[in-house]
Order: sequence, then C-alpha cells, then structure tokens
Amino acid sequence: MRSYSVLEHNRPLVPVESEIPRLVGSQVLVKIGHAGVCHTDVHLWEGAYNLGGGKTLAISERGIHPPLTLGHEISGEIVATGPDADVTCIGRKCVVHPWLGCGECATCQRGQENLCMTPQFLGVQHPGGFSEYVIVPDPRFCVEIGDLDPAQAALMACSGVTTYSAIRKFGDILKDEPLVILGAGGLGFMALSILKALGHKGAIVVDIEDSKLDAAKNAGALTTINSGDEDAAQQIIDATSGGAVAVLDLVGAEPTINLAIASVVRGARIVVCGLYGGELVVPLPYIPMRPLHIQGSWVGNLRELKELIQLAREHGVNHVPVQERPLSEADSVLNELKNGEFVGRAVLVP
Repeated sequence: MRSYSVLEHNRPLVPVESEIPRLVGSQVLVKIGHAGVCHTDVHLWEGAYNLGGGKTLAISERGIHPPLTLGHEISGEIVATGPDADVTCIGRKCVVHPWLGCGECATCQRGQENLCMTPQFLGVQHPGGFSEYVIVPDPRFCVEIGDLDPAQAALMACSGVTTYSAIRKFGDILKDEPLVILGAGGLGFMALSILKALGHKGAIVVDIEDSKLDAAKNAGALTTINSGDEDAAQQIIDATSGGAVAVLDLVGAEPTINLAIASVVRGARIVVCGLYGGELVVPLPYIPMRPLHIQGSWVGNLRELKELIQLAREHGVNHVPVQERPLSEADSVLNELKNGEFVGRAVLVP
C-alpha cells in the first residue's frame, strides 16, 4: 500500500510503499475512501506547538517521532478482520474514531479514551489516513455512516466531533443565546451546521478574512464581524445586546482569546479548541470577579462521535465546503492549509 509520510519535520511528505501488516486479535482493515487534512496535521508536520513567549512544545517531548503517517479524519470501508473480530462487519461503510487510548486506565474505562495519558491516536502515535489503508484495533471504533456523504463523514472524526463536544459544554443556554465563533475555517463551518442541526439559536462568526466571513454568512451565520476592526470587541458586545455569554475559540491564538475576554459579560463561558499558539495573561482577580469560565476542549470521545453521526443522519450536517484532492497531492494540500489558502476543508482521496 502507498502512504505519504513525514520522514523529517518541515520537509516534503514522502511516498512510502509497504505491505499491509497481518491483522491480529480484533483488528480490522479499512480501505480509505476519504481522509481530511487538519491543522493538527500541520503542527505534527512542523514538529512543535507554539506556547508563546518564544517557547515551544516539541512533539518529541511526548514521544512522537518520525516516520509519521498523518491523517485522523478517515472514512472508508472495512475490508478484512483479524481472527477475533466479527466478520459480519466486513463491508461496513464507516467513519473511523481515531482518538484511542490504552483501553485499560480509569479514564478509558469511563469512555474518555481521547483524554488518556498514554494515547494511541491514529495519525499520531499510529499510522493514519494519508494512505490507502488503515488498521483499526477493533470494529467498534468504525462508526457506520449509512447514506452520509463519505467526504463530509470523514470530517466528523475531528472537526465534527471537536466542535460537537465543545458546543455541548455550553449547555442549554445556546437555545436562546447566540454562540460567538472565533474562526471561519473548517471547524467554524462545522460548528454552524451542528448548531442548526441541534436547533440552537445560531452563531455570530468572527474572522480576519472577509472572504471567509462572506462564506460564513452564506452558510447561515446570524452576522459576521472582522476581527481586524479596531472596534471588533464592541461590535460583538453590540451584536449580543451587551456582551457574549458563550464564545467558542477555534483559533486558539493570543489575539482571539483576548478578543473573547474583552467581549463577554460576567459569568460567560469561553471554550478553546484551537491550537494556533501563544500565551494567555489574565489578572487573577478577573476570574472570580467577572466571573469567567475559560475551558479547554480536546477532540471528542466515541460516544460523542456516534451521537454526531446520528445527528447528521437525522438532520444533516453538511454545510462545510469540501475540496477533494488526490492522495498524491498530500504535501501540496498540507502546505496550502498551513498558508491559509482554503475556505472550508480539503479531503484526500486515494
């Protein structure tokens, strides 16, 4: 099988030919139909995260080293099983849940494998979707997608479940209050669609690029605001009748988190998913006096992915602009994403 892999950080992806490993235990082999390209793939390709103040977190410090076959947004079909897997799963059209843990610790036993301290993520610790095939440890991680568009379904494994899990953290307040979304990239469009499917009020979308804001407006945003405007915070306050109660930061950069803090009311909740980088300096009295809820959200668990797929099948979650590209263009696509050249998402097709 052919894969496109990181052999050296910040160097072009390299095509690698290899034999399909023999399946053991309950493993299943998924023939990949579509594989999304995500900003996390960019960070892994670069080999580090920006912590702000001139500091970085090298992925090698977490035991992650090349060669890496990236790609954690995978849809496809189960074509073979190991000796202990139920063979009736062969032929299942599925999206693969990539956020796997050790399966044994208390966190995993609670169904939160995505938060495991010894993760086994596909596309990170194990080979992922920039390939023709991927090995999944058990068919239960292959969620049936029915008649969903497989290109859209692939995105559910990361941008979908990430935004779904984050949106759920705000609770029922989103039924009556708008969510302020910082970032009109792939996650932003996914969040718009999920809000609509859940029957929530909707979103005010904030971004620095007018072309993305225009696309967000066409995708159903209540209103849009350019974060480059000097009065962007005041525009958010005015659009939310006095200040936002819920802000979803899908960028995770110093300007976005500071904009969020400047535009919310007392008692507001800010959920951060983005990993662009930087650092946050907040006077400690702000936390109890305002009082602010600043919370991180890290991808999602298998239960949430199943809920999202069911939501998509019943109500439709398909407003994300998708550009399909051949697997052979994986390196070009990764660089285009890094340079901010996409509206929506790119999906590789083997």
